[in-house]
Amino acid sequence: QVQLVESGGGLVQAGGSLRLSCAASGRTFERYTMGWFRQAPGKTREFVSSITWNSGATSYTDPVKGRFTISRDNAKNTWYLQMNSLKPEDTAVYYCAADPHSGRFYSGYADYWGQGTQVTVSS
Repeated sequence: QVQLVESGGGLVQAGGSLRLSCAASGRTFERYTMGWFRQAPGKTREFVSSITWNSGATSYTDPVKGRFTISRDNAKNTWYLQMNSLKPEDTAVYYCAADPHSGRFYSGYADYWGQGTQVTVSS
């Protein structure tokens, strides 16, 4: 059974940093796109960032460019989201996800999802 388990969320002041981790088990994600989504209260879930297993190509939504960095450790079957210069509008539940098709991944579809981790940024 495939499981994705997020960790690293928490409460931080504006301008601070957090590092999210997504540890996967049950399969490897060769040729997959992995990444992060978030959902703020009262809003729909949105794409944040992605990285491909094979090439490590990355993508970011505009609001986080220059502040967030996605990375992966294939040997550990884990990917990360380093979040710097956090803003109150980054407050959301962050979900990691993985899918074999990058096109639909950006639209919010993924075969595998984590349970979510809360990130709260205070002003």
